[in-house]
Amino acid sequence: MEEAWIVTGGAGFIGCNFVRSALESGVSRLLILDKLTYAGDLANLRGADSDPRYTFVRGDIADSELVRGLLREFRPTAVLNFAAETHVDRSIDDPLAFVHTNVLGTFTLLRESLGFWRELPEARRSSFRFLQVSTDEVYGSLGPEGLFSETTPYAPRSPYSASKASADHFVHAFHHTYGLPTLITNCSNNYGPFQFPEKLIPLMILNAWEGRELPIYGDGGNVRDWLYVEDHCAGILEVLRRGRPGEKYNLGGRCEKTNLEVVDEICSALEEICPARENPRLRSRGIPSYSALRRFVPDRPGHDRRYAMDIAKVERELGWEPRHSFAEGMRATVRWYLEHLDWCEEVQAKGYRRERLGLDSAAAGGRREEEEE
Repeated sequence: MEEAWIVTGGAGFIGCNFVRSALESGVSRLLILDKLTYAGDLANLRGADSDPRYTFVRGDIADSELVRGLLREFRPTAVLNFAAETHVDRSIDDPLAFVHTNVLGTFTLLRESLGFWRELPEARRSSFRFLQVSTDEVYGSLGPEGLFSETTPYAPRSPYSASKASADHFVHAFHHTYGLPTLITNCSNNYGPFQFPEKLIPLMILNAWEGRELPIYGDGGNVRDWLYVEDHCAGILEVLRRGRPGEKYNLGGRCEKTNLEVVDEICSALEEICPARENPRLRSRGIPSYSALRRFVPDRPGHDRRYAMDIAKVERELGWEPRHSFAEGMRATVRWYLEHLDWCEEVQAKGYRRERLGLDSAAAGGRREEEEE
């Protein structure tokens, strides 16, 4: 049967990487729906947009009429929801935007998908899927030991994670109440090409390259499980095609790193690719290494200490596991950003200049720099 997928949020970081993976996997038709806010940009889809199987529509997933019309016209076999406000610091500054997209938007997609699904012939109803792309942050914060499993109770601790938890609960409820064949994937921190420069890894790469300070929250000891975005996309494809309706699957990298370790790995990769002594911006100021740019800054309010994922279920049931080591993925990521500085300037032109968000200037000691997830 022909595979025809609607991918919401397909102009964002994970979404645009998934679009490329989907086209490479042989999908017959692909419709991308994206609002093109600060982190969603058509520049992220260059190359993929020349494929005849690709269609793009600009719009809001919370627009019921738009979503209903696209479902009826495109007749998808699956809806994959990548659309989300994702940055924790932005959720501290403006929680309402997260409720609109992550909660109301997901509910609207579910409601309209349910109406569309109910009208399908029986054979197509059984093969239809609604896949919600979620996060490990819905589980809360871990102590020094243990892992998040698919049965870990939700305990969100930021407006961002609360909005994603709410969306996941609606997805779960639509399956158990109405029978809609849904799937949920909860992923750990992603990194790789096309990530908006407010996030930890691209921010640190660009700041270090330019000889700017590398702001590290608190003591730098907050731990995240890191997953290369190509591995994540491969996992989503496996869940979409082979996952059991009504189930959720954790996708993680088995790669726990403190923020300080991540920054040190970035500095190490930069030293290999372009040593500080050969970088004119550092050499002219007598800065001997990229790591000399590290600075510890006041922590984020409510900053979760540790996340780590148990991926045994997806390994056992679907045979998926991450393929890239952190060192391999990081070097590929650093090279990509240094080779795409024009893209970095283009996507930041909407108004973001790597200032800090989510902490007022008084609490931050007047600093306006930026960091993480």
